[in-house]
Amino acid sequence: MSDFNKDDYLNDLPDADDLAAAKSSTAGTAASEGGSQPETANTSAPSDEGAGAATAATEGEKPANAGKDNDSAKSESDSSSSSDDDTLTPLGKAKKEAADYLEALQRERAEFINYRNRATREQERFRQHGIIDVLTALLPALDDIDRIREHSEMDDSFKAVAAKIDKAFEKFGVEKFGEKGETFDPTKHDAILHKPDPNADKETVDTVVEAGYRIGDRVIRAARVVVASPQN
Repeated sequence: MSDFNKDDYLNDLPDADDLAAAKSSTAGTAASEGGSQPETANTSAPSDEGAGAATAATEGEKPANAGKDNDSAKSESDSSSSSDDDTLTPLGKAKKEAADYLEALQRERAEFINYRNRATREQERFRQHGIIDVLTALLPALDDIDRIREHSEMDDSFKAVAAKIDKAFEKFGVEKFGEKGETFDPTKHDAILHKPDPNADKETVDTVVEAGYRIGDRVIRAARVVVASPQN
């Protein structure tokens, strides 16, 4: 949905004063076509006297109006919005009300989208915590499976069960790491022993005692390794 500008929308609405002037102009034209009677002197005289009295009254009120303080000016500015509504035609008022409702709806929609995004992030975080809890509980069993693979032959049934466990963790984004010959990285390797190696030109993993596990960039458990270090 594109952004909605209420002010641009309302600027195109007709003014009530313009409509009233148009109506009076139409009525004057109709009256001139139908004919009009001349006004008598007696009729015009009171009008002139009334106009003069109104002018005098207005001039007499000017000093009083000039003494208004800032509070009255503020109250007039506060009521300007209501006076703007009074200048609108009934159709214009209805359109303005519709514009207000549309603007409020757009705000509510934006707030709902933000809430949905936060809820999605929270749901993913809780899901990841659940996977971590299960993985942490199964780490001793996984370490035993790795030791059996390394030090003894596994029968076909045991291999099938171990493969299913590995695939299950891969399905939830769990990655196993830690191999002999890897470059030692203290951010993902936990060195339990450093042993000098005359053939080593940099610190490398010599033996993996316990494999490491991570989800994405988050390390659940660092790999416990023996590191071969170059001799000084």
